[in-house]
Amino acid sequence: MELFNHDPDFKMDVLREVGNIGAGHAATALSRLLDKPVDMAVPTVNFVPFEMIADRVGGSEEVVIAIFLRVDGECPGNMFFLMSKPQASRLLLVLLGFEAAESDKYSEMELSALCEIGNILAGSYLSSLADLTGLSMSPSVPSIAVDMAGAILSYGLLQFGTMGDDALLIDTTFLKGEQEAEGHFFFIPDPQSFERMFVSLGVPIE
Repeated sequence: MELFNHDPDFKMDVLREVGNIGAGHAATALSRLLDKPVDMAVPTVNFVPFEMIADRVGGSEEVVIAIFLRVDGECPGNMFFLMSKPQASRLLLVLLGFEAAESDKYSEMELSALCEIGNILAGSYLSSLADLTGLSMSPSVPSIAVDMAGAILSYGLLQFGTMGDDALLIDTTFLKGEQEAEGHFFFIPDPQSFERMFVSLGVPIE
């Protein structure tokens, strides 16, 4: 199938397809894991500058739950799944029926569950991106942290080295009846990785 197209919206259309396919894979994987249906809203997909990532979760001093991992292969980069603490508690309730503890501390079981959810999301979005581009991409074992958003991103820079200037943002919402929980999924390709990705998709690079 020929993907070359000079429509300026074509690039975003392709990336929205990554989000849609990835969300479908994630819902299926989580349904199997939990042995019950999991509903996800159609994700919204955007580009954001790296320095704006923390603003999407309330600012650099906002305490968040973060699942992060390194992507190796032909399109290397870094992945973060960030949630505010209220949204993380709501996610545990929506997906697992866990009532959040009144204290600010999460149990090992809750952190493990959040890490696995983030891992499934990362794997699903990464798989859809790899399938569409034909590029090999393999995730590292994920880590989870509870800290200020700015500190987590700074740690990511120290851990993984220089990151690209832009991030692919996929806003992800889980649904259960009238309840919903949302998180922000960021893929930050290394410098040159975005160009490699879009060339593989047949999107002209200006």
